[in-house]
Amino acid sequence: MLPPIDPPNAYPKLDPAVRDHMKRELLDSLPEGKEIWVFGYGSLMWNPGFEHEEIQSVILKGWSRSFCVQSHRYRGTPEVPGLVLGLDQGGECHGSAIRCSADQARPAMDYLWEREMVTGVYEPAIVHPNNEHGETLSCHTFVVDRHHPQYAGDLSEDETISMIVRAHGSAGSNRDYLLNTVKHLDDCGIIDPPLHRLADYVGQGGADI
Repeated sequence: MLPPIDPPNAYPKLDPAVRDHMKRELLDSLPEGKEIWVFGYGSLMWNPGFEHEEIQSVILKGWSRSFCVQSHRYRGTPEVPGLVLGLDQGGECHGSAIRCSADQARPAMDYLWEREMVTGVYEPAIVHPNNEHGETLSCHTFVVDRHHPQYAGDLSEDETISMIVRAHGSAGSNRDYLLNTVKHLDDCGIIDPPLHRLADYVGQGGADI
């Protein structure tokens, strides 16, 4: 199967040489011979994609799950951008802490870099959520870069809904991405008021905007 054709005028992908150099720096910073934790706030919660030992439910203070990243490929186009999730500053986020053994750590972060760092809209970071026992974990994750041109965290709720109901990319409609995300959060027993509010509106005829 041929790879999908990158749409013209889409936000450019990172230069491969720069991307590989940045990835090597991240991988070389991992503690040798030690396990790591990864914080998941979106699809990593139900589809990690890498080998791991366990998953714990956690709460991260000071960060929130948000439709704050423009999508020019998978859920939108350059002409009609969609919105996908990012971990943005403020609020709190119920998510998952995923533990990788020492042998799994480097392959997991290699995989996550390739998955997340396509255009550089995300940045690797260490965050400190608390689990159900009140313990604080140190987790690797990727947060949104507020200075990146794809950042869209300053949209009103009406503007966010308008973009989501119109956009469609190579992976499908932006509406389906939102509704599927909320369904998975429901399956995990997580109520995210802003996202549930968006899904309630979109599911009740938001396409008429």
